[in-house]
Amino acid sequence: MTVRVRFLGAARTVTGSKYLLDIDGYKLLVDCGLFQGPKQLRSRNWQDFPQDPEEVDAVLITHSHIDHIGYLPRLFRQGFRGPVYCTAVTLDLMEIMLLDSAKIQEEEAAFARKKGYSRHDNPQPLYTVEHVEALFSYIESRPANSWFELTEKITVRFLNAGHILGSSIIELELKGQSQTKRIVFSGDLGRYDQPVLRDPETVTQADVLFVESTYGDRNNPSASPKEALAEVVNETYQNGGCILIPAFALGRTQLVIYYLKELLEERKIPPMAVYIDSPMAISVTDLYKKHFKEHKLRQSELEESVFDYKGLEYCKSAKESKAINEIRKNAIIISASGMCTGGRILHHLYHRLPRESDTVLFVGYQAVGTRGRKILDKEPTIRIFGQNVPLNCNVRQITGLSAHADRSELLKWLDNFSESPKHVFITHGEPEAATALAQELIRQKDWHPVVPDYLEWYQLFDSI
Repeated sequence: MTVRVRFLGAARTVTGSKYLLDIDGYKLLVDCGLFQGPKQLRSRNWQDFPQDPEEVDAVLITHSHIDHIGYLPRLFRQGFRGPVYCTAVTLDLMEIMLLDSAKIQEEEAAFARKKGYSRHDNPQPLYTVEHVEALFSYIESRPANSWFELTEKITVRFLNAGHILGSSIIELELKGQSQTKRIVFSGDLGRYDQPVLRDPETVTQADVLFVESTYGDRNNPSASPKEALAEVVNETYQNGGCILIPAFALGRTQLVIYYLKELLEERKIPPMAVYIDSPMAISVTDLYKKHFKEHKLRQSELEESVFDYKGLEYCKSAKESKAINEIRKNAIIISASGMCTGGRILHHLYHRLPRESDTVLFVGYQAVGTRGRKILDKEPTIRIFGQNVPLNCNVRQITGLSAHADRSELLKWLDNFSESPKHVFITHGEPEAATALAQELIRQKDWHPVVPDYLEWYQLFDSI
């Protein structure tokens, strides 16, 4: 049995996760995400898939963030018809996330046609709701912590990664003629000792390891993110403005709601209206109740309205969303997407960025080249709907709310490996972060990690 891998995404960048394993001709894709950020990355989404999609035998999904699943409908459009495997929670979330992604693309293409700011005469979405719906009959869920067969020689297991609801570490066992080899994909690893999600599960052995490095070059601040959130809320309240929080509808929004509830009950922040302006976030929040065994919150806590309390309003319609723009003070608006790449957040930014009394608060990572990163870097104007919008508002960031393990937590998880893997690949990180983690593994463990390049092939095993 010969085994090799090709890096079709998340190589020296944090988006577009796609790893193609060729196992004696069986072609297995691990994750199938969209590229986000700079145009040179986003343009890859429109290119033909580097491998003939009809030759891909199956896809495994670690979790349901768009940079890990958002290319699936595009792959399907190009001819893929194999099974897609994930956990039951991830399957529920994928339906929400992919339909929302398709809807946003359709709306933005229509808006661009109407306003005439696209470079294309007839801008089109990457895929439509119809394409997404056709894909779902090919997606199958598998229980976590249980091995299942892809073939007689390949078995798979999903383990909790602690990153978002349903997120997984993927273990593969390859049964050769004379020996068995194990390949581990960390997926996106979560943080330890969080209030809602459980810690990442321990893995102790791998012959080949793929590990993410989003925060491979830095640690999250030791200060409490809850206290930092209170500081920003009180500061903006004193300024007589509103807070706009771009937050991923999956995971980050629910954590922010949780902390705001605690701060209000403890009277550490003044009473303020909290608007959740993301239909997707509303649907995701409901899944915390359905899958209550997948997190730390007790079912009784959920029924006691952890995500539904006085002053908290969910905006379901476009009319309700637009009405928020007229509010001038004493409001907290949470809207997707987390990196300001699309969705309702763009309309709020269009209105809020010029207002000196308002604050844009980032609670997660902002990839290089994204609109969110440009705001965080305080560029004087931000391009929205084909216009340059002046950036006059306050800009703040709380990194302690990130769903990604930081440098110390990545190393803590890696310390569980009893022996050095034969191959270690550092993925899902900007070049500086990936290189920093690689250098630390060389220094601390005498491992020999590789930071792969886009489209690069590596031979893992000549024969098993």
